[in-house]
Amino acid sequence: MIKFFRKIRYDLMEKNKTGKYVKYAIGEIVLVVIGILIALQVNNWNENRNFRKTQNRYLSQLEIDIDSMHFQYKGIAQYSKAYHDNA
Repeated sequence: MIKFFRKIRYDLMEKNKTGKYVKYAIGEIVLVVIGILIALQVNNWNENRNFRKTQNRYLSQLEIDIDSMHFQYKGIAQYSKAYHDNA
């Protein structure tokens, strides 16, 4: 593929077709820019996906911690009530 583009570039330069060569060069630049933009978009998508995974993991752990604390406080409240009822 690279040889194909190189051949086109050399043919245009040898035949002194400056206008066509400039169009070709601009086309190459546009392709490179499009490739970079696609790579940046894929990178952003991957970072967002990783962030959501981490966020979900933290939220799951937070839910587990809250349930555990609720169970502990419920036990403490029952113990405290029983202690005061017997006193």
